[in-house]
Amino acid sequence: MKSHPSKERTLVILKPDAIQRALMGEIVARYERLGLKLVGLKMVVPTAEQIEGHYTLDPNWRRVTGEKTIKSYKDRNLAPPSEDPLEITAKILKNLKKYMTAGPVITMVWEGAHAVELVRKITGGTEPRSSPVGTIRGDFVVDSYTMSDADDRAVRNLIHASGSVGEADMEIPYWFKQDELVDYKVSREDILYEKELRGILP
Repeated sequence: MKSHPSKERTLVILKPDAIQRALMGEIVARYERLGLKLVGLKMVVPTAEQIEGHYTLDPNWRRVTGEKTIKSYKDRNLAPPSEDPLEITAKILKNLKKYMTAGPVITMVWEGAHAVELVRKITGGTEPRSSPVGTIRGDFVVDSYTMSDADDRAVRNLIHASGSVGEADMEIPYWFKQDELVDYKVSREDILYEKELRGILP
């Protein structure tokens, strides 16, 4: 039997800059106000091997990410550092490993209707500079591809969020054992998901 859409789950990682800037509570509150439910939470100091494993769970990640990066340079009328997608991704991965292992991160699993899509929507685009006002990255980060390229580092954008349901299905078990995820109910679920609103009036 197919599970109800309200049971969709997504992975969120608060990166080292989110921790250092004490934005954890603000970010969690944004997802909670949407109606999502936190079902997994832990703080870890990841290794470079863990970070590489995370980003390469999808065997196509290196090629696809390289191609998207080349396109983004050309869309901005800039010359990409290479026309080889794998060469581009090797550099991205090197910088991500340095960034993501610089300090502790908080890994979270959020549950709720359209969790993957809505977390991405609230989080904002990968580049904070071009993320709309009202998104987490648009409101709290000033970084850009221009600055990260000039400094030869990863763009500092506070959060990793699964990009698709398939990606979430790979990432969640990578970071969490099944017994680290908690099934429970909160009262707002009746308002969000019940077919009829009952029990409000006496």
